[in-house]
Amino acid sequence: MICFFLSLFSQVFQSGWTGVNERTFIAIKPDAVQRKLVGEIVQRFERKGFKLVALKLVQASEDLRMDHYWDLRNKPFFSGLIHYMRSGPVVAMVWQGLNVVKTARTMLGETNPAESLPGTIRGDYCVDVGRNVIHGSDSVPSAQKEISLWFKPHELQLWERNSTPWIY
Repeated sequence: MICFFLSLFSQVFQSGWTGVNERTFIAIKPDAVQRKLVGEIVQRFERKGFKLVALKLVQASEDLRMDHYWDLRNKPFFSGLIHYMRSGPVVAMVWQGLNVVKTARTMLGETNPAESLPGTIRGDYCVDVGRNVIHGSDSVPSAQKEISLWFKPHELQLWERNSTPWIY
C-alpha cells in the first residue's frame, strides 16, 4: 500500500507545470469538427512531439462557455462567440511538452486567419476570424484555468511515452 501511494505521489509530482511537463488546453471548435479537421489537427500536435494527456468530444454548456470566455465579456463579439461555440461539439484536449503553450500558439497562427502564415493551423484551414477552427491557451496560468474548467483531475492521464528519449 505504501508503494502505491509513493508511486502516485511521484506521478503527481512529475506532472508539474514546468519543463517537459508544461500543459496547454486546446479546443477544436465546432466549425473544424463539422469540416472533419480533427484528425489533421491532432496529427500536427503528435508529429511535433507533444503528448496527449486528455481528449473528449463535448457539447459545451452555457456555463462552461461563459466561464471560458469570461475575459471577453465586454467585447462586441462576445454574444456571437458564445452562440458559435454552442453550434456543435468541441474537441477539448490537453497536450503536454516543453514550452507547449508558446509552441502551440505558434502552431495555431494568429487569431485572425488573414494574418496567419501558411503552415499554421489557421493559415491552412480557415479564412474568417469568426470561424477560426481552434483555441489554444495563451499562457501557463490560462492553461491551468482552462484545463480545470474543461476537465476533472481524474480525466488527465499520467503515462510515459516510449519516444520521449527521442524527442528530449
